[in-house]
Amino acid sequence: MTRDPRRDGLVVAGVGLLARLAVVAWAAGRIPPTADGTYYDTLAARLAEGHGYTWLWPDGAVTYAAHYPVGYPALVALGYALFGARPAVAMLLNAAIGAAAGVGVWSLVGRASARPRPALAAGLVVALHPVLVPYTAAMMTEGVTTALLVAAAALAAHARSRASWTRWLVVTGIVMGIATLVRPQSLVLAPVLGWLASTGRADGPARSLGGALRRGGAAAAVVTAAALAVCAPWTARNCARMDRCALVSVNGGWNLAIGTQTESGGWRELEVPEACATVFQEAAKDACFGRAAREAIARAPGRWLARAPAKLRATFDYFGAAPWYLHTANADAFPYRAKVALGAVETLASRLLLAAALVAVLRMRSDEQAPLLRRVRAALAAVGLVACVLVPGTVGYLALAAAICALGRRALARAPLVVPFTAAVIVATAALHAVFFGAGRYGMVVVPFVAALAFVRPAAAPAPDRPEKPA
Repeated sequence: MTRDPRRDGLVVAGVGLLARLAVVAWAAGRIPPTADGTYYDTLAARLAEGHGYTWLWPDGAVTYAAHYPVGYPALVALGYALFGARPAVAMLLNAAIGAAAGVGVWSLVGRASARPRPALAAGLVVALHPVLVPYTAAMMTEGVTTALLVAAAALAAHARSRASWTRWLVVTGIVMGIATLVRPQSLVLAPVLGWLASTGRADGPARSLGGALRRGGAAAAVVTAAALAVCAPWTARNCARMDRCALVSVNGGWNLAIGTQTESGGWRELEVPEACATVFQEAAKDACFGRAAREAIARAPGRWLARAPAKLRATFDYFGAAPWYLHTANADAFPYRAKVALGAVETLASRLLLAAALVAVLRMRSDEQAPLLRRVRAALAAVGLVACVLVPGTVGYLALAAAICALGRRALARAPLVVPFTAAVIVATAALHAVFFGAGRYGMVVVPFVAALAFVRPAAAPAPDRPEKPA
């Protein structure tokens, strides 16, 4: 009697959803929207009431808004329109989308192994991950972004094994477009997914390097174009309503300015540059902040670059998004000791999975078992493993990305998509937040991919993604 592997996917989905629904049952009525969540809640309610993406000021003035990305408030607004504007509705949305992360990881690892158990284990770990599950109560974008990126990666891996792969590339791009509307930085990963979907194809590699480049470039273009097409109506709206064209939101200048002022590496209240003090229109103010930030960087590039390590430490050393949000929202319901306890649990789980991922990469085969690549990879893995037990966990994540790259071009082309894409997510996250500013909630996107990598079996690593079939 054969065993349908899809049953494992349903188990992962059910466990992930039940865990998140338990959080919703506890948090509903206890955890109100806080921090950026207060703005998402207000914008979603206005959308649900038919006022558009606008802001009502205390003096009664109404202005069009685009500071915050529209994707998440629009999703929440659908729920508010159907069930009423209550935070629990947003939490239920988070639970449904968040549960998809475990299923996506189950699919990714399932394509990297001939045996179903590693995929089931990986899916359950992400379904119950202490970084992800408690954050269900937060009316914030990072958990939804993380789940959408995992779903897009699973679709791209699926495209590798399909004859009608262009259709699946388009679907991947659509999901990446939604992720971009939720968090605009996600767009940088769209061409990466397209490129990786073109490698490890079941129909074999291109006959020449030029052919491989053309096919990879075409696939990257398809995914990126589909993502941009999803964003295009909103971009057109911004051009018409915000006095300045913007792909999704008008906060890049604001965040860059914070990145030139932060001393801790994380968010700080912005000191408004003198030139921008009398600029009030939302898009124009953001543009002014951007100009002031670029001028500050040009005046002292060394000082700006010197802030990068602190920004990376704020992003990768300790995620802490759920402990921070829950305690900030209601310190009585989630006291400081609970914040510390949850932070300790999630850090322990994250470091253990990071160590397991490093060991998995260390044991993978590199290009023709080249001695130099083996030695470099061993050194990087050793550095990363040491970092797993020290405070600067950032070093461990960067070492993991570097060790993956040290597998070599040909080995990476043969590897399951989750292997090179994990490195891409880490590098993209590090690069973006070294430029702007860091926070543990921004580093959450690496969590499910590192967890997945921990369960990729070395013997299966050089093989292309397999289509799902009964085992």
